[in-house]
Amino acid sequence: MTVHNIATVEEFKEAIAKNPIVVLDAFATWCGPCKAIAPTVAKWSEEPQFKDTVYFAKFDVDALPDLAQELGIRAMPTFVIFKNGDKADEFVGANPPALLATITKQL
Repeated sequence: MTVHNIATVEEFKEAIAKNPIVVLDAFATWCGPCKAIAPTVAKWSEEPQFKDTVYFAKFDVDALPDLAQELGIRAMPTFVIFKNGDKADEFVGANPPALLATITKQL
């Protein structure tokens, strides 16, 4: 698996409808912490514990401001975790151990 780029609100809705667990990274291209944590998240998307159960996705808040507003994104990076189509958790910041714990508790 990989981190899928969400380019439209429709793609976002399809992702949370089709996948039991979605980790959505709300990022900005100019955000330093976003760039710092992105390789770690990409690595997790390949790990056996997540590979077949968690759908990793990301979207640029500047490209999809309507989605950012709908999700209440106030800082980047914000990771929103959906379980069975509903928002299950949220994590703000670029702290890999804490983010990993937040994702893992949804499994």
